Amino acid sequence: MVMQAAHGGPDYLGIPLHDFSSNGNACGPCPAALLAVQDADPTRYPDPAYTELRAGLAAFHRVAVQRVVLAASGSEFIMRMTSWVRGQGGRSVWVPSPGYGDYAQAALAHGLELARASDGADLAWDCDPSSPLGQADRGLARLRAATVVLDRAYEPLRLSGSPATGEELLLSRCWQLWTPNKALGLTGVRAAYAIAPLGGHEAARQLEALAPSWPIGSHGVAMLLAWCEPAVQEWLSQSLRTLRDWKRRQVALCESLGWECLPSDTNFFLARNFRPGSLEQLRARDIKLRDCASFGLPDHARLSVQPPAVQDALEKAWKSLA
Repeated sequence: MVMQAAHGGPDYLGIPLHDFSSNGNACGPCPAALLAVQDADPTRYPDPAYTELRAGLAAFHRVAVQRVVLAASGSEFIMRMTSWVRGQGGRSVWVPSPGYGDYAQAALAHGLELARASDGADLAWDCDPSSPLGQADRGLARLRAATVVLDRAYEPLRLSGSPATGEELLLSRCWQLWTPNKALGLTGVRAAYAIAPLGGHEAARQLEALAPSWPIGSHGVAMLLAWCEPAVQEWLSQSLRTLRDWKRRQVALCESLGWECLPSDTNFFLARNFRPGSLEQLRARDIKLRDCASFGLPDHARLSVQPPAVQDALEKAWKSLA
């Protein structure tokens, strides 16, 4: 029997009518990015070298094209990076706690031990803003692993605060993993990329050699190219203003229901004080919150910010449980 990892979004009951469990941008999908994906030609292989895409991402981040590593998804890159570290003789991985479960899953799958501290670890993962807390991780600058990867999945969805570290540190020390599908409201399109640190050209080449042919299909290529367009970035900027307003309303609503909402800089936050079984009862009413027990946070749920009408549906469903 295959064990399924805990994630937000569709589950064995299908697609939730009102989904607070997935962190995609609720203002999406971005119209221009969606149109680009719909116009992609699925009858042709993408360019196997991804020449245009690599150049576009390199220009967008103002880095050398040799530093761009493409990936089928963020999770695929996590697995591949861990495999590369193992191939370099690595034996230990440090992961944030609480944190995204795929970091530890990849380490265990490749026979690496989980380190108690980053000092001396061969690989360290971090996420800023963090998941599931949605907070800045001020400990990033103190990571002392041989290879450090900063997961920036939620940086484009930051609603407040600022990165815990400056760009200079990121460029010189860390790999950066980017997954724009969340910010664009297109989580079903699987495509991601990483930026190698300065001096990481050879490591980037080796990681590319570990990838299968065509890791990104035509739809993913279209989404990532759209991501680099000024009009798409402007749409994202405008969506953040809407999300801030929705978040203020949603936090107030959740607190009125008796939940304690933890501070967050992103389009999602944690709440606690749930009755036993209440998340399952909500799911039976077609409303899904992300149960955080798998993060080591029982009695907590993660909620993405949703439009007012969806918030009202949550309030009605919760009150019906009383």
